[in-house]
Amino acid sequence: MVTRFEDLDTWKRSRILVKQIYDLTKRNEFAKDFVLKDQVRRAVVSISSNIAEGFERGGNKEFIQFLYIAKASAGELRSQIYIALDLNYVNEKEFNILKSDLNKISSMIYNLIISVQETELKGLKFKDAR
Repeated sequence: MVTRFEDLDTWKRSRILVKQIYDLTKRNEFAKDFVLKDQVRRAVVSISSNIAEGFERGGNKEFIQFLYIAKASAGELRSQIYIALDLNYVNEKEFNILKSDLNKISSMIYNLIISVQETELKGLKFKDAR
């Protein structure tokens, strides 16, 4: 049973992606492109942050709303990695790995949305409200 946002595989996977993106944006020309670097970092942090914030809100409707925001941030980041590819900040292999990871995370978020919508458990019943 999920009792904390840290138990969610979706959050765990998005956390790993944050590290990958930060490592990638420290390199060469990407590091010098302050606008794109900052936007990419904000988008990737938004994914895990919104999953966590929505979970902590305690209600299903709010959780779902924040999951949709996280999913939108995954789409935003997917668009930005195309730009990074076009600007030669990432190579084709890196791009394909990131795109695949983002598609997987987006799918996981969507499946979590469906699961929360279909559950009979509501709000704080998902977790121990100590």
